[in-house]
Formats: sequence, structure tokens, C-alpha cells
Amino acid sequence: DQSAQEMALQACAALARLTRVFAHGGRPQHVPVRLLRTGRVARHGDACSTPGSSPTARARHVGAGPSLADFLADADPKGERPPQKAPVIPYLAPQDSAGGGRKVYIEVFGCQMNTSDSEVAWSILRDAGYQRTTSIDDADVILAVTCAVRDNAERKVWQRLDLFKLVKRRRARGSERGPVQVGVLGCMAEHLRSKLVDADKMVDLVAGPDSYRDLPRMLAQATEHDAQVNVLLSLDETYADIAPVRCDPGSPSAFVSIQRGCDNMCAFCIVPFTRGRERSRPIDSILREVEALAADGVKEITLLGQNVNSYRDTSEETVAMSAPAMSAGFKTIYKPRLGGRRFATLLDRAAEIAPDVRFRFTSPHPKDFPDEVLDVMASHRNICKAIHLPAQSGNSEVLERMRRGYTRESYLSLVRRIREKLPDVTLSSDFIVGFCGETAEQHADTLSLVREVGFENAFMFEYSLRDKTHAYHRYTDDVPQAEKTRRVTELIDLFHSIATQRNQARVGQTVEVMVDKPSARSSRELVGRTGGNQKVVFPDVPLLGPDGHEAPLCPGDRVLVKTSAATSMTFRGTAIERVW
Repeated sequence: DQSAQEMALQACAALARLTRVFAHGGRPQHVPVRLLRTGRVARHGDACSTPGSSPTARARHVGAGPSLADFLADADPKGERPPQKAPVIPYLAPQDSAGGGRKVYIEVFGCQMNTSDSEVAWSILRDAGYQRTTSIDDADVILAVTCAVRDNAERKVWQRLDLFKLVKRRRARGSERGPVQVGVLGCMAEHLRSKLVDADKMVDLVAGPDSYRDLPRMLAQATEHDAQVNVLLSLDETYADIAPVRCDPGSPSAFVSIQRGCDNMCAFCIVPFTRGRERSRPIDSILREVEALAADGVKEITLLGQNVNSYRDTSEETVAMSAPAMSAGFKTIYKPRLGGRRFATLLDRAAEIAPDVRFRFTSPHPKDFPDEVLDVMASHRNICKAIHLPAQSGNSEVLERMRRGYTRESYLSLVRRIREKLPDVTLSSDFIVGFCGETAEQHADTLSLVREVGFENAFMFEYSLRDKTHAYHRYTDDVPQAEKTRRVTELIDLFHSIATQRNQARVGQTVEVMVDKPSARSSRELVGRTGGNQKVVFPDVPLLGPDGHEAPLCPGDRVLVKTSAATSMTFRGTAIERVW
């Protein structure tokens, strides 16, 4: 059955890792090998050093080397991870892995999943005795939560590492606080682990998306000459038992991670290789987090996942073994998985238990929009009528090479069905321009798709080849860079022109807006978003409260705003009354 197959795949992967280690005798000539339990980077000629221990003591702990159990994670085939205790590290005293009040500075790059990951990582470090700081110059530990989806994202991280290196060198000159430790977390950590350790960037630890529980130990053992690396991808890690600590506790919005990893294997995408296989948190643990956030005053929750609407909770044995429903005309490259409670069930229950909270979700795949999901969205007023529907291209041949699992025609058919069921829905999308083999005519099909659909928002990028991907191994990145730039500029200009026309046609309408924060451009204005995720700016003026007296507006308040002007991305207007 499927559980047996997953366990067999996990065992094979573990054996392959063991083979690579023992083939080099534990001493690779070039590529560092991470020993899971010790987490250190073994280099040619190194001794296996443990701080504060003798060779004899180390021998007792390390023994003859790692066994299969050291490499095979404790997988629960039902997908639910039992509550985790702090790991027992036999060669490290508990006080040695404690933070001792050391200050941590965290910088986040990339997507909302990385923001959520930073909250998980900080929760683990806070419980270990670390403190948070927002000043890089005050930090004892600097952590970068990174993105590897596009080449530009990686370049930004390398530039920041240069700055972190300067901070580290300044501290080394005469400070009594000890050296600054620099760590790289997230997708780039898994993708470029060897380069990060070997490059002259003074990186002390590299932690992949599934190894954040190991951060206290890695920080305790990392030294200038002994970088700690743990980038093992898990089949079951969802951090379901960890309560994230919000990075911005004053914000009315919060993220709740419901699913990790991705199985779609799109030809251009590195996410399956940096975040691993899809696995979902149990519904009960998600609902507990939603209830806690609602009780804490949060007014908007975004459900997060790499492929959020393929969510599948298999934590209950009584679930009927039914095949998943997909959008008509869509397919997958993997065999559909049977059983489990699906995204429609989770979305319905979350909206019911927190009726005063607005719900969004991202990022979905177009294939996972059966009528059940759309019906749940239509039946709950507190589920935002905004759908992110990544198209990537408007040409069927390009979509086939991308391995997206749909055609232009099936995508447009889905758009029509969504608008039939949700007449007021706003749609956003992603587009990749200049994918391998894309012709001028195929690019023109993408332009025509944008005209036909009329998206309210879009994220448009030039294609950048990512290693490990299907495109890297099978295709040629043959569209010249200058042509990619020309095409993406053409697409961006077209989108903004259409969006401006659509938004200006809505000027004069009254929309419901949730106040987010003061405007960055004027302290006398507020910024909020509609249920359709459109930005609205309006004067910060008091409005009547429930007691009949005027009161200032606060983040999380909902107001009706009469719009008076619009650009492609922003409305301006005047708040006229509160919404209760």
C-alpha cells in the first residue's frame, strides 16, 4: 500500500546516504558530509571533535560510526507527528545547548512560507533561552531565512552575507561578548550547502527547512573551523507541535502553515528539491492554532503551503479511501493519493470556528480547485473571495514542457467556472517569461491570456535556470537574456495598463477594507486591503464607535471606504463608517 511504499522510499534514500558516507570512509575529499546525529561537517583529515570531551569519551559516544537509524527519520505513515520533546544529545550537556540570553537577529528573504518558517525557528530558539533583537549590530547570532526559487533571490542573499561578514569581523576586534555566529536557513541552505560552507562568507551553520529543531545544538557546537550543517529533508516533519512566535505581534494578520513540500515537479521549479515531498499537518493541530490566534486578537489568517489546496490530512484511520477531485481538464505527473480529509474540509472548519477572522490561502495549484472548494468559499462570508491562480504561460505547448498538467483551454475554462460560482472574485497569477524554447508566438499567447482574463494582480519574472530541475537536465535555456527582458517588460506594461483600466472603472464604489497599518508615505493616512486583496489608502480620521462616540481607527478594524481614485495596484478613498 501507499504507506509501505513511502517507508520503502525513505529506507532506500537512507541507504543511499549511508553508501555515500562509507564509500569515503567518513572522509569525503571535497564535499562535506553531514552526520545527522552530530550535525558536524566532516572534512578530509579532521578529527571528530566534541567541545569539552576527551578522545576516549568521544569514542564511546560515536562508536563505529552512524547506523541506519541515524539517517532514517521516525516516520509516521499516517502523517501525524507525536508531540516532540527536546532532543537528548548524549555528548552535549543541556546547559551547553542553552541560549543563555544571547541575542538573535533574523532576516527573511522570499515568500510567505519563509516568514512562517522564521516564526517556527524563533519559537525553538526562544524556548532554548535566546533573546530576539531587531538590530544587526546588537546580535550574537545572525540568521538569514533564504529563497532559492530564482537566481536573483540567491544573489541578494550572497550580498547580505558580505555585510554579515563585516559585522562578524567588527565584533572579533576587541569585543568581550564573543564571536557573532552567522547561519543560513531555508531553501538556499539545502540547495547550496557546500558552497555556503566552503565560500569565504564566514557561515557557521547551514540548516535546511526540515532541521530547525536542531538549531540550538548546531549553534552550541558551531565554531570558526567547524561549521554545522543539517539539510536532511523529512517525509513527515510539519512542526505541527510547535507554536510559532509571530515576528510582528502587533499586526492584525498572521500566517498558519498547513502543508510543506511539493510533489508537482514542474520542469522549472526547484521547490521539490529544497523543501521535499508534500506532507500535511493534521486538521486538529491547525484548528488549535487558528483558535489561539483568534483569541489573541488576530483578524486575518492566511493558510500557507507550497501547494496549499492539495492538502490531505491522513491522521484519522476512519477516513474513507476516496480519490481526490481535481479541476476538469487537469492532470498530475504522480498517481493521485487516496484518502484523507481535503482542503475543502479544512477551509470550512476554520471559517466556522473563527467567524470574526478573515481567511485567505496561498499558494494553490490550478489543478486542485474542485467545485467543493469553490462552494465552501461561496458559503462563508469570512473567506476572502480572492484566488491566486498561477498560469505561468498562456501557450499550451509551453505549459506541456513546463509539466503544468493543463492546457490554455482548460485554464480558461476553470477561470469561467470560478467566476460563475464567485461573481465578485479577484484573480491573481504568476507568469514565467522566456522559458526554454519559448517562441515569440508563444509569448504572444501569454499576452492574449492576460487580456482575456483581466487579472487584478500578477507576479511576472524572467525565467532563470535552476539546477536539479527537469528543465536543467532535459532542456536548453535558449532564449537570449535581452529577449527575456524585452518580453517581461512588455508583459508588465500590458498588465498594468489593463489593471489600471479595470480599477478606474470601479472608482466610486464602496468597498469593505480591513485596516492594516499607517501609510509609509504619510502618518495621516492608513493602508488596508479589501477581501479581494486590493490595497486601499484613505485618511486617518476617527469614526463612530459602538458607544456612539468617535474613536481612532486601529489595525484590524473594518471600515467601508468610498473609492475616489485608482492606479493599477492601489485605490484611494474616504472611510465613511465602521463595519461590525
